[in-house]
Amino acid sequence: MLIKRKSIEQAESSRRPARKPTRKPKYAPVTLSEADGVRYLHFGTEWVQGAMRIRKPDWPELEYAQQMMAWMLFIDTPRAICQLGLGAATLTKFCYRQFPEARVTAVELNPAVIAICESMFKLPPNDERLQVLEMDALDFVEDPANHGAFDVLQCDLYDATARGPVLDTPEFYLACNACLADGGMMTVNLFGDHPSFGKNIKAMRHAFGQVICLPEVHEGNVVALCFKERRAIDLKALADVAARIKTDTKLPAKSWVKGIEAALSTSR
Repeated sequence: MLIKRKSIEQAESSRRPARKPTRKPKYAPVTLSEADGVRYLHFGTEWVQGAMRIRKPDWPELEYAQQMMAWMLFIDTPRAICQLGLGAATLTKFCYRQFPEARVTAVELNPAVIAICESMFKLPPNDERLQVLEMDALDFVEDPANHGAFDVLQCDLYDATARGPVLDTPEFYLACNACLADGGMMTVNLFGDHPSFGKNIKAMRHAFGQVICLPEVHEGNVVALCFKERRAIDLKALADVAARIKTDTKLPAKSWVKGIEAALSTSR
């Protein structure tokens, strides 16, 4: 849902056993394209749903995916991370490799997406730390067993039309907040130049203690940082953390701090 590129390859169906979703949507075909050493995931359209540089399979190639990791400025050692919407497994793989002490869960409704991530995007098999679930994200966040269970949620829930997140109600975001432990955060990929943007921001602000949007990237992507509770933000301290993140991971964390500073200045 980020940039347009022609789709060329049909994905296989999944054989992963999983809980059946409460809704049975008709799935768009899962397709692939490649250009300049990067493999792209599509849902039967030109809209990109994820990307992987073939020589660096665990690196978040797209800038919006890098911004989805901006919670690292505030949470140093997460114990449990959840990805809603697997995409090309970019964030799931990065979190699994980068935080070896964390439990990583990914929730994906479409079995073909899970299959293509396993076969073409180097998604590791499930183990004691990694769990990929085939189920509806709404069912997952509404399950009381998941409430208070995660330090971080990463939400990237788009369909083939890329018209905005498929789950965007206040009730959904309240359930997401309920899944966070104290001090937890959620990052959400939004489409800034679409009418869905305002609806999502309003719903998030109803559900979370504080919401900050990073600058728009690509063709309209805006990543929202959603804090379970309102918190004081020390920009100087964040700059120090960003420098360490840059050194340790090569992620452009200093730009995240600049984006947060700009957002805070415009909200005063």
